[in-house]
Amino acid sequence: MKFTITREQLQEGLAAVAAAIPAKTTLPVLANVLVEASKQGGGLRLSGTDLDIAVSTTVPAEVDADGAVTLPAKKLVDIARELPSGPVRVTAAGEARVSIESGRSKFKLLGLPREEFPSFPAVKFEKAWKAAAGVVHKLVGHVAFAASTEESRPILNGVLWELRPDRMRMVATNGHRLAKMDVPATGGSTADLIVPPKALEQIRRLYPGDAEIELAKSDNHIGFRAGGTLVFSRLIEGPYPNYEQVIPRENDKQATVDKLAMAAALRRMSVVASDQTHRIRLAFSGGTVKFSVQTPDLGEAQDELSVTYEGEPLEIGFNATYLLEILKFMPTDEVRFTFKAPERAATIEPVGWNDPASYMALVMPLRLVD
Repeated sequence: MKFTITREQLQEGLAAVAAAIPAKTTLPVLANVLVEASKQGGGLRLSGTDLDIAVSTTVPAEVDADGAVTLPAKKLVDIARELPSGPVRVTAAGEARVSIESGRSKFKLLGLPREEFPSFPAVKFEKAWKAAAGVVHKLVGHVAFAASTEESRPILNGVLWELRPDRMRMVATNGHRLAKMDVPATGGSTADLIVPPKALEQIRRLYPGDAEIELAKSDNHIGFRAGGTLVFSRLIEGPYPNYEQVIPRENDKQATVDKLAMAAALRRMSVVASDQTHRIRLAFSGGTVKFSVQTPDLGEAQDELSVTYEGEPLEIGFNATYLLEILKFMPTDEVRFTFKAPERAATIEPVGWNDPASYMALVMPLRLVD
């Protein structure tokens, strides 16, 4: 193997695959990046994996001799960062000994044979769905936050991605809050995929908004492709809960509030809320919402905001952290809450959002203890 590459191209390629390489692993080859030089392939392919997610990208390079080797990812990143700007010459001497030269700087790195590197999932892109990266960014950015981080229900650690001939929908929930977004789509067949949020974050990180992403699946993997970059991820297997059952259809009380003012009041109340429940009482009536917190061993607090409220007076308790998270991802200055009763789920939607996507979030209330 022998090739020449600019320091900048080498850094760009390594940055793309670095997030897929685990910081700690019991399998030494997973700490390495697979470096493949090919005259026919048009340059240098770099790949990294933690066995759940794999990232592979091609960067331009002048290849004199084909070859492949795996090299310690962290050391290669450190070397590339410290090299002077200019061409970097890389030569493999023997099966896993590589010399790196740039200007007067010379390094020798010991790697592991290419054969020890795990093979990538067999995902075929012939019948791939296609989507604008910007649309996928929007779905992920507004929904993935609501997925669970607890290990007790692994299925909720994923984001449900529904692909339909006329739309794409993402849903995420941890059982206490839920986020759902629909965007129009064309073509493609029907599938329901449960994708780890970490994989979706790679899509946001690696593919620019104006790229077109191809998306394909095998039995238990999903693959994304755009430009010279491929991302593969293990799918989470099992039935996703019937989230439609928990979305309320009969909420007859609604409040329209200023998002920033609401968030500021919630943050103030959170200072003396319980560290365990983060419970805050909201009392809606007329044109106001009154916030109150009572924490026996800490103290109490009250606040009040002007709102547009329609319906009978209502007192309801919420986890302030969940409400703040949802408000953070609302795309408009005003949001609409709808309610039915103190023990029923509330919905939150953007007001005046001029966008073809539809977006809503849901939060379960907390029991008010007098």
